[in-house]
Amino acid sequence: MEGLAFSSLGRTQWRTQAEVLAVQGPGRTKPAPLTVVGTERGAVQRTEPRARLNGVVALCATAATLAGQKLRRSWRGRSIARRVKAANVASLEGPKMCIVVYGGTGYIGRAAVLELAARGHKVVVCTRSSSGIGGQQSLQDVQESFTGEGDITVMEADVTDPTALDQLYANLPAVQGAVCCLASRSGGRQDSFDIDYQATVNCIEASRRAGLQQFVLLSAVCVQRPLLAFQEAKLKAEAELCQEGQMAYSIVRPTAFFKSLLGQVKGVKGGAPFVMFGDGTEVRCKPISEEDLASFMADCFWDPAKKNAILPIGGPGPALSFKEQGELLFSLIGEKPNFICVPYGVFDFVQGILDFIAGLIPSQSDLAEYGRIGRYYAEQSMLVLDPATGKYSEELTPSYGRTDLRAFLTDALQEGSKKLESQQLGDQGLGNRLGVE
Repeated sequence: MEGLAFSSLGRTQWRTQAEVLAVQGPGRTKPAPLTVVGTERGAVQRTEPRARLNGVVALCATAATLAGQKLRRSWRGRSIARRVKAANVASLEGPKMCIVVYGGTGYIGRAAVLELAARGHKVVVCTRSSSGIGGQQSLQDVQESFTGEGDITVMEADVTDPTALDQLYANLPAVQGAVCCLASRSGGRQDSFDIDYQATVNCIEASRRAGLQQFVLLSAVCVQRPLLAFQEAKLKAEAELCQEGQMAYSIVRPTAFFKSLLGQVKGVKGGAPFVMFGDGTEVRCKPISEEDLASFMADCFWDPAKKNAILPIGGPGPALSFKEQGELLFSLIGEKPNFICVPYGVFDFVQGILDFIAGLIPSQSDLAEYGRIGRYYAEQSMLVLDPATGKYSEELTPSYGRTDLRAFLTDALQEGSKKLESQQLGDQGLGNRLGVE
């Protein structure tokens, strides 16, 4: 049966394809084919909080971080010293393959590499000579970070150079699949079209030339309502991937990531109020952990229903508003809720300043785009759009995974836990984009 499964209060319910958002990319004459099939996930029904901010700009930073997904750790190395247990949420089984991962040193990319290797695949990580936050990781660093994690090989190749990608495949044995987790660091217009579009298309086309069976592309649920440069770029790349050919595709569109919702944790623990826009009830999301998302992406190689499909996906549990996320955070740290509500009109003032600076200083043209990114995530829910109503729908947003934000925070807030450190925003944070600590 083809349709969409989502978890609600311990039950798995189904919706047909016709009830799920039909997605139309630029230049397409008809909606891209959409097939979303779910299986029972054992979802945990819990709640989740939002980000750390001690002021309006910091909240904009948290909102902006949902636009990209990067935390670049390092790794290389091919080692089979031990087998890490795969998350494999859906408990699928399938053939072992050789899979290339682009963007494998990033926040989601690294999780995808580890999940694929834990399932028994041979994984080849395509990376630059320097990667990670600020490009601080060398190939040797990357190699060492993957030691003992499975059959993982790290190879250097420039994703902006089609010839280098062809050479990568020429130097490899038979490769069956690829996963692309590339995303621009800044979200600026040029960076977005260089990476989210052109570099991604380079990987797609090289994979086609090499005769790969399947290509899994990490996109974002927010491309449903494209108002930003990186969303336009991702949609163009999706359209290229959806072209008819021998290579199957799976386009995964996740909702929010945990790291994008955690910016206010440190501040609230220190006694600061939780900052939200409006009354905090209008915008909602269903965040998904990197491990659960990696498991879903790995499923694409073993689940036929996920081939030639666009797959929106959220984490387990109900969609929560900013206010509900804040209430959860206060309850977990044992403090009385303390909120500050910022009117949406503040964006008009901030955007006016950024537009003025961008117009005055051409080299700072991306500042205006950063302001639009912040506003977008303050005003738009990270849920599937219902084509019939034009509104975001929790029911149409599928749930997947074992770890919700409550479970994550319960562990992360324990003394001695380093979980919050692993959720750095890095180059993606708005402060970093503006050159502000």
